[in-house]
Amino acid sequence: MKILGLIGLLVSTTLANQLPLVNEPTLDDLWGEEWPFQGITSFAHLNYTKCLLDRDSNFDIGIIGVPFDTATTYRSGARFGPKSIRSSSQRQTSLRGFNTRANINPYQNGSIILDCGDIPITPMDNSIALKQMTLAFEELLINRKREGEGKPKLIALGGDHSITLPHLRSLKQIYGKISVIHFDAHLDTWSPKGYPSYWNSNQSEFTHGSMLWMAHNEELINDENNFHIGIRTRISGNDLKDFDDDTSQGWTRYSADDIWINGREGLDEIISNIYHKIGDSPTFISLDVDCMDPAFTPGTGTIEPGGMLPREVIYLLRGLERLHLVGGDVVEVSPSFDNAEVTSTNAAQVVYEILTSMIKSKLYNK
Repeated sequence: MKILGLIGLLVSTTLANQLPLVNEPTLDDLWGEEWPFQGITSFAHLNYTKCLLDRDSNFDIGIIGVPFDTATTYRSGARFGPKSIRSSSQRQTSLRGFNTRANINPYQNGSIILDCGDIPITPMDNSIALKQMTLAFEELLINRKREGEGKPKLIALGGDHSITLPHLRSLKQIYGKISVIHFDAHLDTWSPKGYPSYWNSNQSEFTHGSMLWMAHNEELINDENNFHIGIRTRISGNDLKDFDDDTSQGWTRYSADDIWINGREGLDEIISNIYHKIGDSPTFISLDVDCMDPAFTPGTGTIEPGGMLPREVIYLLRGLERLHLVGGDVVEVSPSFDNAEVTSTNAAQVVYEILTSMIKSKLYNK
């Protein structure tokens, strides 16, 4: 027995000398993992900083919430959109974020992507709210320290569609006039005459259906190379004056019917025409979730039957990566009308696709 014991001791000692030492697990090894359903709710579990309070916070692309909805003309509730989109993004993570179409993981490609929190906006006074949003976008895009090349870029989570205007105001200061690709059921280029009322003021001109008209009047956007995609709204009369006004502001329209009737070939033709007209112009993507059919986005303020499929929207977004993309937004998510997070989940996917195309755009437009 003593001999067997000595043999066993020799064998165990020999094996111990041959096997590598196992390090003690770190605290991150033990407790650093999070399941999609836990943790603080930032977009896709990104690092979170209140960027408006910290000019040293450095990012290449920031996700900024804009919880504003008092410029709506029908159902409200989009002020809760940023929170809802973030919540529905929780199955996205940097560890499982590879985009098979783009052949990259946008969260792990060397760019600093940060959730910058929300802009605090008053729901009491739209003139103050517009000023707050305008100054906030200037703070985030212009008035801050910057490490690395170029200006930072933002993807804004709405909020109603009026939030596009202050974003474009800041981008104009950096890039000059911006080309806009606008996914929407509605034109949003209506002048105040499109909302006739005895009661009006200068501030009443600012709505989620007039902000592109205001952007044109302020000379923020390209004179002729802008695109609507998914249009199917009713208009004011059979003289098509709404369309004439829209065309005069530099817009080309693609209806929802243009997309489904022509299928894949129609989508490819739209992408080709966009590249042909926009070229290397700085470009902003603005997506109202009501461009999609209410079956896929019931949680929005002005639903219109007969819209696009999410896969059509995603295909188009995936095709725009060679444009010079300088910003974007996803707007009009109103979670109180949503069912099973359908709308906000589609919105979170759209943010991911815009983010991916924005990352690829940097590679094409160095």
